[in-house]
Amino acid sequence: MRRQLRSRRAPAFPYGYGYRLDDQDEVNQNYLADEEEEAEEARVMVVADLKEEEKEEEEEKEEDEKEEEESHGQDTGSAWWQKLQIVNEYLWDPEKRMSLARTGQSLRVMIRPFAHSLNFNFNVSEPDTWQHYVISLNGFLQGYNDSLQEEMNVDCPPGQYFIQDGDEDEDKKACQFKRSFLKNCSGLEDPTFGYSTGQPCILLKMNRIVGFRPELGDPVKVSCKVQRGDENDIRSISYYPESASFDLCYYPYYGKLTHVNYTSPLVAMHFTDVVKNQAVPVQCQLKGKGIINDVINDRFVGRVIFTLNIET
Repeated sequence: MRRQLRSRRAPAFPYGYGYRLDDQDEVNQNYLADEEEEAEEARVMVVADLKEEEKEEEEEKEEDEKEEEESHGQDTGSAWWQKLQIVNEYLWDPEKRMSLARTGQSLRVMIRPFAHSLNFNFNVSEPDTWQHYVISLNGFLQGYNDSLQEEMNVDCPPGQYFIQDGDEDEDKKACQFKRSFLKNCSGLEDPTFGYSTGQPCILLKMNRIVGFRPELGDPVKVSCKVQRGDENDIRSISYYPESASFDLCYYPYYGKLTHVNYTSPLVAMHFTDVVKNQAVPVQCQLKGKGIINDVINDRFVGRVIFTLNIET
């Protein structure tokens, strides 16, 4: 009997629009999806020949949903509809006639450890303020333990796609992503992941998109900087793997039904020199050909924004 690395199955989240009432709902929704092993699963699809009447039917359906919500007398109805309209502006590109929510351009990201409202606040000298981050990271990385990866997955040559032919419903092999790849942010050399010294590690992963392959054969990279304010507030960041990228060998992803042992690759950001005793807004972006990372209305498309507040 085949043993599966990941036994949990993700709930059936619908494709397309993501609704939210406020920032914390957005954060919680993303963490929930990530916790269930599938933050979002979409097929690469360019809708080049979508007929006009099909679009009109979608708009009519959305209008019906609005009217139904208003008929229930919900106070939040108008707010939900306004959010939907905002999301619709960037999920549908009328010029390219493309649904961004179903393409590799709309890669979404999530980070670990969990932080309320994406604010990392802790005091180096008070372990109680950062121990929960360590617990969160340790729990998240259990599936990445070297021994488990060696048992379940294969050692793939880097720098090339892992194309697997055969029937669509045939089981696919998955490439190893070992915890040790994260080096100083693996929790193996430093069990506190840098939090005890005021040099925190934060892990970043992309959502899974069936069939996605980075364009031009260039890996998607991660780049972090001060979002606003003095850029010198962050003087040094180390990335693991050192390339700060998601290797091509982890693509394409074939879906949860056949790619059962697939382990999402990670990039660790080790903030080794950050100004202390003040809030520092940080933005980490995905970089690559065709990657969208500047959508104003969604801070998880191609980027993530969080705050570091390290007290001493």
